[in-house]
Amino acid sequence: MLNPYLIAVLCAATLFELINGFHDTANAIATTVYTRALTPSAAIAMSATMNFIGALTNDSVALTVAHGIVTVDLELYVVLTALLGAIAWDLFTWWNGIPSSSSHALIGSLVGSTIVFTGSLGTIEWEGLLQKVVIPLFTSPLIGMLLGFSVMHLIFELFATWPHAKANGLFHKAQICSSAFMAYSHGSNDAQKTMGIITLALMSGGVLPAGSDVPLWVKIFCATTMAIGTSIGGQRVMKTVGQGVTKLEPVLGFVSETSSAIAIQIMTALGAPVSTTQVITTSIMGAGSARSVKKVRWGTAKSIVGAWVLTLPATMALGGAFAFVVGLFL
Repeated sequence: MLNPYLIAVLCAATLFELINGFHDTANAIATTVYTRALTPSAAIAMSATMNFIGALTNDSVALTVAHGIVTVDLELYVVLTALLGAIAWDLFTWWNGIPSSSSHALIGSLVGSTIVFTGSLGTIEWEGLLQKVVIPLFTSPLIGMLLGFSVMHLIFELFATWPHAKANGLFHKAQICSSAFMAYSHGSNDAQKTMGIITLALMSGGVLPAGSDVPLWVKIFCATTMAIGTSIGGQRVMKTVGQGVTKLEPVLGFVSETSSAIAIQIMTALGAPVSTTQVITTSIMGAGSARSVKKVRWGTAKSIVGAWVLTLPATMALGGAFAFVVGLFL
């Protein structure tokens, strides 16, 4: 018979992955929808499909979450409270239309829950956290911005003699491919966090031995759940990403999606759980700056960056608070 706490963790993980799907749908399709390259329904269907495929292709990020964050065997209720803290933050930011990071919400909440459970800072793999989470937290958006800026300049050079209408027509079609690439990259990185937390729970519950790889059924389950969540859509966050940073045109959408997908693929290969939200937003900023610095709405960008910086400490506090309250009853 399955441990009831393990069942609760699996239910919470399912909810988190669904929320992750509709919370981060905007990352892959906002620019495509707002440049009218695809209708919202077509874009969401494409994104769900590519998210599913991407989620099955790699498990390096999942192993980072399962083995590279904490150094102690956790009680199942601690894993549950980590999920509850991440869910609370995701719902809060989604409701307010803030494109925050589900990835860092989950990791921050796990760290906070673990510290409260053990009463010690020594149970966190701080070096791994620094190298795999904190450093990519800052470098991946910078890579996205630099790629967006550079690729946009290259596009300007290559298509300088093209009539505006002809270039727009080309990138209007090309953006469908770049959006699919972005959705695939999102699935290959973001879905893995929940795979990692479920694997951690299975080890904590004695279902899997310590140091286990991610089971195939967990990969399929998380890929399917994220695809379903993606199909629900995320109109609130989509509006901020699609319209809040700069005025979008097909060429800018193509550049920002391609640049962010490349940056995410680099980080996925390194096993770093990064925020697709951050990367796509900074890629839009970089591409928009290449066109004109004045065209970027830096006020909106500033508020988005503020949410990124706040996510880790806020979710550490949330995870710790949930662990403390639940621990009182257990």
